[in-house]
Amino acid sequence: MENNSEYVPSTGHRIWRVVKEAFIVLFGALVVSAVLQHFVGQMFIIPSGSMENTLKVGDRVIAEKLTDVKRGDIVVFRDSGGWLGPHPMVERTGVGKALEFVGLLPDTSQNYLIKRVIGMPGDTVLCCDAEGRITVNGFALNEKAYLYRSEEGEQVTPSDVAFRVVVPQGRMFVMGDHRNASADSRCHLSDGVPGQPQGSDAFVPLSDVSGTGWAIFAPFNRTRLLPTQDAFANVPAPVAPAPQRGVIEPAGVTC
Repeated sequence: MENNSEYVPSTGHRIWRVVKEAFIVLFGALVVSAVLQHFVGQMFIIPSGSMENTLKVGDRVIAEKLTDVKRGDIVVFRDSGGWLGPHPMVERTGVGKALEFVGLLPDTSQNYLIKRVIGMPGDTVLCCDAEGRITVNGFALNEKAYLYRSEEGEQVTPSDVAFRVVVPQGRMFVMGDHRNASADSRCHLSDGVPGQPQGSDAFVPLSDVSGTGWAIFAPFNRTRLLPTQDAFANVPAPVAPAPQRGVIEPAGVTC
């Protein structure tokens, strides 16, 4: 006898189908998130006040990985030079580690810093001209748009440390926007580096860059895109190829 009755899945089968579909969707989302983290963008937490008031402690910053680094960019980079010293790593649970892997939590596997790029390979960076301004390849930077201001409106000086450097091949010279609260490239110009010239760690390898600051994601009352700075738009190209070793004058200068 022909049976025309339709098959009705059991409750257990329907639940399993929903769970399976949810798992597929979740797995796909995690894969997409992981790909985005490694090739497109990643979130980092600002740990200090060295970039105030552009970035504040606790800001969640999205760093994009699609564009090349240029002068004026805010960059996140690995601390291969040991600027931060030994730091205990944040311990995450298994779930936390999984979320970190796919980019849903900030990366804690390495120490990172975030600064503004002042000089690129071959650039001559000098502090300071007669008006107290940083110059790059002889061009005086107008940094008023991003240098730190106190609550009273007083702006920090571009640098209290006098120096002249030529950035070597494959490296960059970086400074924080809160200049008197930033242990940046200036403060490592006299560091001893085993097997390398003194001060080599002041110049950050471009290969250490994890991304360029693109936007503040959180807290949400601070969510915004990070602007491109016009201060560097008219900096001329270096007059000579980048040297293999950085030039630092005077010898022994530091913060």
